[in-house]
Amino acid sequence: MNGKFLRQILDKFIKGSEVAANARVQVCLPNGEVYDLKGIELMENKLLGARETHRLLITIEKNPWVMGEIVKKL
Repeated sequence: MNGKFLRQILDKFIKGSEVAANARVQVCLPNGEVYDLKGIELMENKLLGARETHRLLITIEKNPWVMGEIVKKL
């Protein structure tokens, strides 16, 4: 996934629903743990011959409190 595709996805959520625009942003790991999104940074790759010269680095953090279970996917 690249930044342009990520923006298209986020734009669809935000333009389509006020609820989605104000929803909490979290990341679900393969083991089922859920973390809050802390930040996104643009980083430059310093590897020679790398296909991508830059990357978006997403930082996550443990939830400060336990949220209720997810009811359903909308």
